[in-house]
Amino acid sequence: MQHWMEWAIAFFLLLGGSFVLIGSIGLTRMPDFFMRLHGPTKATTLGMGGILLGSIFFFSLTGEVSVHELLITIFLLITAPISAHMLIKAALHHKLTAISRTRGLDKIPPAQVKAHDRNV
Repeated sequence: MQHWMEWAIAFFLLLGGSFVLIGSIGLTRMPDFFMRLHGPTKATTLGMGGILLGSIFFFSLTGEVSVHELLITIFLLITAPISAHMLIKAALHHKLTAISRTRGLDKIPPAQVKAHDRNV
C-alpha cells in the first residue's frame, strides 16, 4: 500500500469518527428536540461520509471494485434530510414545546386546527 494513501485513509477515518462523536455528543447535550435533531442529521451524516470515503480508498487499493460504500453514501445523503424533515413535521404537528433559546420559532406558521383536532 502506498504511504500517502495510508495517510489519506487515516485522515478520513479520524475526521469521520470525530464528526460522529461530535454529533453524538450534540444529540445527548442539546436541551430540546428541535436542537437535538441537528446532531444526527448534520454532523453524523458528514462523519459517516468521511468514514465511507476512507473505506472506499482502502478497498480501491486491493484492486477490487466495491460499490457498497458508494451505495451506502448515496443512501445516507438521501435519507438523512428526508427523515429529519419528517421528524420536524411530526414535532410541529404534535405541538412539541421548545425552549426560549431555540431560534427560528417565530418563522414557523401556527398550526391549522383540523376538524379531528377540535374538542367537540
